[in-house]
Amino acid sequence: MRDGHPQSFVDLDDPTVLAFEYVQHLACVLDSLPPGPLGVTHVGGAGLSLARYVEATRPGSPQIVLEPDAELTEVVRRELPLPRRHRIRVRPVDGRSGVAALRDGSADVVVVDAYDGGRVPPELGTVEFLTDVRRVLRADGLVLLNLADEPSWRYVAAVAAGAGVAGLDHQAVLATHDVLKGRRFGNSVLVAAGSTADLDLVELRRHVARSPFPTGMWSGAELARRARSARALTDALAAADPDAASSPRPPDLGRWRLR
Repeated sequence: MRDGHPQSFVDLDDPTVLAFEYVQHLACVLDSLPPGPLGVTHVGGAGLSLARYVEATRPGSPQIVLEPDAELTEVVRRELPLPRRHRIRVRPVDGRSGVAALRDGSADVVVVDAYDGGRVPPELGTVEFLTDVRRVLRADGLVLLNLADEPSWRYVAAVAAGAGVAGLDHQAVLATHDVLKGRRFGNSVLVAAGSTADLDLVELRRHVARSPFPTGMWSGAELARRARSARALTDALAAADPDAASSPRPPDLGRWRLR
């Protein structure tokens, strides 16, 4: 737990065990990619659950984790040691400055899974940030964003609009059926790429169908229809009104279902 909200689950004996539904959805996307090592940059680290999963399923993958909480990282390293010969490098920097320091075309995948007080920080959903993420991605790279939202889906739609402005306009959203149907507050994973060739929707749907959670996916015209009236978030908005540029405040634990 962190800030009163569940953060990570780690099974040291089997790092492929993923307890949280959104982490399963992130893994679905990674599993849909061609086999072999992947260069993955993680914005947000916590217990390094997904980084451990990548190391277990794609040994030798070079991974960078941007986690500003150095004290947390030290506790994780001590209490939940990483496997031998891993290639996971944790940098004690925030996501925005950490991404800015990365080389052009240095990542196959960028995973944005960072929260502060249960909310996505305002600077991690803007057009400017997503433009920098695209710079870091290789030509066929993907960005995956774990986004919490209310049933209105306004925040996810705004981030999707910003990704489109940044040139990552081929998109899909994964979530449990009750979240997609607007029945409760919850997490969605937005996947965005620069071209249709880089986002294999057929293969992704196969993996979604095998998810242990009741998961659905939006893409193409359906996703565009739901996001068409959304306005992209910008650095100017984040500076002027951080609350409006952050993901919504989560409801109290135990009151997740709205109808």
